[in-house]
Amino acid sequence: MSMIDIHFHGTERLDIKEAKDWEEILLIAKEYGEKGTDGFLFTLYPDELNKMRDKLLIIKKAMNNQRDGAKIYGAYLEGPFINPLKAGALDYNKFLMPNIDKLKKLIEGFEEIIKIITIAPELPGAISLIERCNDLGLIVSMGHSDATFEEAQDGFKAGAKLITHLFNAMTGIHHREPGLAGFGIINEEVYVEVIADGRHINDEILKWLFNIKKPDRIILVSDMVKDKGNGQLIKGGNLSLLEIRERLLQLKIDSEKINKAVYENPKRLLKLNFL
Repeated sequence: MSMIDIHFHGTERLDIKEAKDWEEILLIAKEYGEKGTDGFLFTLYPDELNKMRDKLLIIKKAMNNQRDGAKIYGAYLEGPFINPLKAGALDYNKFLMPNIDKLKKLIEGFEEIIKIITIAPELPGAISLIERCNDLGLIVSMGHSDATFEEAQDGFKAGAKLITHLFNAMTGIHHREPGLAGFGIINEEVYVEVIADGRHINDEILKWLFNIKKPDRIILVSDMVKDKGNGQLIKGGNLSLLEIRERLLQLKIDSEKINKAVYENPKRLLKLNFL
């Protein structure tokens, strides 16, 4: 079986933020393959549209020239149509309000490699943008968002299928307002990304999540970055997907559910037809 990481930025040595050409992209893929991951999506940070397009171009060239390493299945755009109130470690100065013309400018020529885009569903114009992305065959993930439960539900109805790193950079659960995190748990059909590195989510919450969430809809991700951050600011994941799997096995979370979350569910979401 193939282990697929749908949310990954870079290794300890090199990050997509630093990569200047397709050869460096392939170097990152080779290094991640050595960590036990079979394939992944390169996740781009929000930036000026022309700079994001530059990254998409070198990813596309790398995919066309790849011979070894963890297989690059495409790109994941973590923004830029997300909420500054929930920026997390991302640069909110690079965020944009949802706009179909700007989306077209961003993705034109790269439609075949872009697989997922994160959008905050509560922003003005977001629902129309989600519908447009859905029509184009892009998977919309809701995240970096201040959405209420109802706004999250509207995003789901418009075509969003995923939630970006559940609990992190979003409205948390309150008994009178479940928020986006609550929607991710309560809705049985929406997929949720989970960073289970011990820093992003408390282990007791992880155990609870695996007990109550439909096991076909949990996707473990690394969100791995070169710059891990320190203190109060967590900039990304610090474990590979294989290390996360091993960590959850040590927590005695059901191994069948863990395997679904790293082997089966990512492939179903991305519609990859192989074992």
